Amino acid sequence: MSASEIQKTRVINELRGFIKKMLQEPQILEQSLAIARRHLGEESQEGVVSRIANEISDTTSVHIPEDPADHSEADKLFLELLKEVVSEEQALY
Repeated sequence: MSASEIQKTRVINELRGFIKKMLQEPQILEQSLAIARRHLGEESQEGVVSRIANEISDTTSVHIPEDPADHSEADKLFLELLKEVVSEEQALY
């Protein structure tokens, strides 16, 4: 198996585990969205992804490393999607 295939398999397995956790604890999604809404509404956007990740880690069973350099592909995708959903919500108003 090539390095890229191994990487893809690892990312798929991470995403499977993450989706499974969301299905087992659906309240995590609403809590995460509420956290993202609050932080994305703040004036200072510097470090906003880290603040969102830290609060999600502190208040749910999802652990996202504090340092963005340590975020897995699944972490990055989840945080990116949270920002996208909140942005789309705000665009509707």
